[in-house]
Amino acid sequence: MDLYSLPERATGFSFKKFNLHIMGLCLTYHVNLKLSTRQTAHALKEVHGIDISHTMVANYALTAAAVIKPFVDTFDYKPSNILSADETYIKVKGIKHYVWIVMDACKKSILEYQVSDTRAVGPCILAMRMAFDKFKNFPNKTLKFIADGYSAYPLAKQQFELEEEKIFDLTQVIGLTNDDPVSTEFRWVKQVVERLNRTFKSSYRVTCGYSSDDGALYGFSLWTAYYNFLRPHPYNYWKPLNELKELEFAENMPAKWQILISLGQQTILQMQESDAS
Repeated sequence: MDLYSLPERATGFSFKKFNLHIMGLCLTYHVNLKLSTRQTAHALKEVHGIDISHTMVANYALTAAAVIKPFVDTFDYKPSNILSADETYIKVKGIKHYVWIVMDACKKSILEYQVSDTRAVGPCILAMRMAFDKFKNFPNKTLKFIADGYSAYPLAKQQFELEEEKIFDLTQVIGLTNDDPVSTEFRWVKQVVERLNRTFKSSYRVTCGYSSDDGALYGFSLWTAYYNFLRPHPYNYWKPLNELKELEFAENMPAKWQILISLGQQTILQMQESDAS
């Protein structure tokens, strides 16, 4: 399975009318400022005098997400031993879908995500497996994995123990109040991923849902790139969670998006070279 194949509506980087800076402007308005594609096109027209269609804005976002995604997925986050997981609802063509999220509860980075049309255990296992791959040495029993009371997580834990011999501590925080010692101790971990869900939903609402599975996957991956590498966080003294030396001298946000695209291209080339060798 090719995890990094380009979607059908992706556009190339041989710009006939616009340039890469305008693409960075589109991403800044659309992702950072949470504007819809139509609002982004309107802002570019009214503020910068750039006449661009909302369809082209969507194509730019889809292409940037496809190129940046390998870099985001393979970055060395150096995760801590406390992970938190949750699933949230989105709409694709008006039908309910799910986004499975696994994040580092201490460092706040999103380690992995999966979009699925079912709430079955399969997507849960895939999201957990790709998050566990972020560890150079799997911590086993010292790893604490915190989730809600959904039944998919114990089944996924059983799968890892039987097939991959990965033994970790799964704790399920049930309910909204601290009625038991487990909830009292680990409620803060569950609240971390719940706050992340609310932050994502504030950006998701302007889309009014996605038009395809690819659009949902790449839309969330683009938001993850912004959340992990560009968004200022109070947790890190209003700096990005993962500071990249390549972004130190970028003067504005469109330039930072261009650098992320370049890093994604370099990651894809490295993956292709390693596959060829």
